[in-house]
Amino acid sequence: QVQLVESGGGLVQAGGSLRLSCAASGRTFSRYGMGWFRQAPGKERDIVASINWSGGGTYYADSVKGRFTISRDGAKNTVYLQMNSLKPEDTAVYYCAAALSGRLGYAPESYDYWGQGTQVTVSS
Repeated sequence: QVQLVESGGGLVQAGGSLRLSCAASGRTFSRYGMGWFRQAPGKERDIVASINWSGGGTYYADSVKGRFTISRDGAKNTVYLQMNSLKPEDTAVYYCAAALSGRLGYAPESYDYWGQGTQVTVSS
C-alpha cells in the first residue's frame, strides 16, 4: 500500500509561483513513476506532468511547458511540482499519483495510487 500526501497549495496572484510537494510512504518509492494531475470544477482530471522512476524522463502538458517543473527526491520520498508564471486557468485541485510500473504515465488509468488533492487558486 502506498500513501501519498500533497501539500503546498493555496491562493496566489497571476504571475506568482507555488511549489507543490507529495510525500510518499513505502520503501520502494524509487521504483514508482510519479505524476501530477489537476481537475477543475466540471472538467476531467488531466495530466500536468509526470516523471519516471529514475527521474531521467519527464513529460509536461503543453499548457504548462516552460512554466512548471516536476522533480523527485529519493532521500525524502517526495515529488515536487514547481509552478511559475501562474495563470487563472491553472486554478484546480492538484493530485499526486504513483504508478507501480515506474514508467511515465499520461492518463489517470496508468496510476495505481492517488493523494487526496490540494487546491490551487490563481487570482487575476
